[in-house]
Amino acid sequence: MYFAHEMSRAALMPLRIATDAQSKLLRHPLSPLSRLPGARSIASAYGVFGDLTRRYPKPAFNLHSTVCDGEKVDVSEVILQRKPFAQLKHFQRSVSRPDDPKLLIVAPLSGHFASLLRGTVKEMLPDHDVYITDWRDACRVPLSAGDFGLDDYIDYVIDFIEQLGPDTHVLAVCQPVVPVLAATALMAEDKNPATPRSLALMSGPIDGRIDPTAPCELATKHNLAWFRRNLVHPVPAPYPGAMRKVYPGFLQLTGFVNMNFDRHIDAYRGLFKSMRDKEVEKIRRHREFYDEYLAVMDLPATYYLDTIQRVFQEFHLARGCFMHRGRKVNPAAIEKTALMTIEGEKDDISSPGQTRAAHKLCVNIPDARRLHHLQEGVGHYGVFNGSQWRESIAPRLKTFIREA
Repeated sequence: MYFAHEMSRAALMPLRIATDAQSKLLRHPLSPLSRLPGARSIASAYGVFGDLTRRYPKPAFNLHSTVCDGEKVDVSEVILQRKPFAQLKHFQRSVSRPDDPKLLIVAPLSGHFASLLRGTVKEMLPDHDVYITDWRDACRVPLSAGDFGLDDYIDYVIDFIEQLGPDTHVLAVCQPVVPVLAATALMAEDKNPATPRSLALMSGPIDGRIDPTAPCELATKHNLAWFRRNLVHPVPAPYPGAMRKVYPGFLQLTGFVNMNFDRHIDAYRGLFKSMRDKEVEKIRRHREFYDEYLAVMDLPATYYLDTIQRVFQEFHLARGCFMHRGRKVNPAAIEKTALMTIEGEKDDISSPGQTRAAHKLCVNIPDARRLHHLQEGVGHYGVFNGSQWRESIAPRLKTFIREA
């Protein structure tokens, strides 16, 4: 399937080039074709076709500055640690603020790149020393780098937290809530001095049995062999990761799109009208969103299948039988780390209650050091991006971190 997908994209390339050239001819003010009836509509249709069929590369964060105490300061991206499947990225500000909390944002490894959390990082930058897990596209990791499973994910999280040292605060967004909670529990049980000072879990499947959403129901509808047989494919040449087995990003994207298919159809109808009517700002907003949304990455097959089985089918963490390299994970070992859970009322990926379940597992955290917030009126994406994130959720999260 992966090979067929790549062949179809290659086959469309000449058509994309031709329609792009025609679109420019139909739009250029000096072209006689631009005066033909319906020229703008045809050019707009060609433009939509180009947007739908082009490749979307890994987006940049493009966070070059922030404002600290009313003063604009520069921000540069620095790689602190490189691993085969991820790197630890630091958003380094050009000002010394030693009292700002260190914040590690653990980005999801679920199809989109870490830049999906651009809005999350941007909002936290003025008052925090921000780091993020920047996961690599598995199709670009050669076979010689070895395999990567859910246990490796937990190891990466622990290594990154230890790299940052004591008094680090951790924010896990969506998929990583389970491995991050597991990593924190292991560190707490080992009395690791780098055990996070606080842990914020945002819209993730701590217990997928609670009000199952469509992704949760899909996971329990089929056995693991079905996922291995239908959704795992080898990476074709000439990618560096050729022959590595992955869950392709384009399959994950298909699932995302199908969940809100009518909404995406309406969005591209709107793009057509905006192109035809030369509504530059609407075109910019559409592309700003879809350049991010349509940029997807492949997931290592072992990690993907581990997650399906242990998180979404057998609910190991919620049932108290989650194991890491033969060792039982005990969330009750967490005593000193403050815990905050955040959910969206209209979340159709991780429904309300699934993340809050972490409080029932972490029984030894004092009540004064735990907090739950349910944001009314927002879906999954709105929990960590957009106006409700900036105006309602982020202020509460910042206060929680400061108090911790």
